[in-house]
Amino acid sequence: MNNDKFELLDEVKEVISREKKLDIIFFLTTIGIMMLVFLTLFPKVYLNSEIYYKSRYIKTLEHEREALKEENVVIKTKVESIKFKNHILDTLF
Repeated sequence: MNNDKFELLDEVKEVISREKKLDIIFFLTTIGIMMLVFLTLFPKVYLNSEIYYKSRYIKTLEHEREALKEENVVIKTKVESIKFKNHILDTLF
């Protein structure tokens, strides 16, 4: 009777506590899949960030170009004004 009880307890313990041991193949497969995902997603993320920063730089250069164009117009106007004044002063004397 006592022996049957222990046998029954051992069988129940074996059924309840069945653990699947993780072997090296499962570990290597998991690492391989993670590396594959990383290698496929990394270039996309890198290229997206590079495109973003390049477009910001281009936008900055465009703003500077527009500012320089406006400054060029102002300088040309000043030069024309100075030329006109010099021309007037030359004709007076």
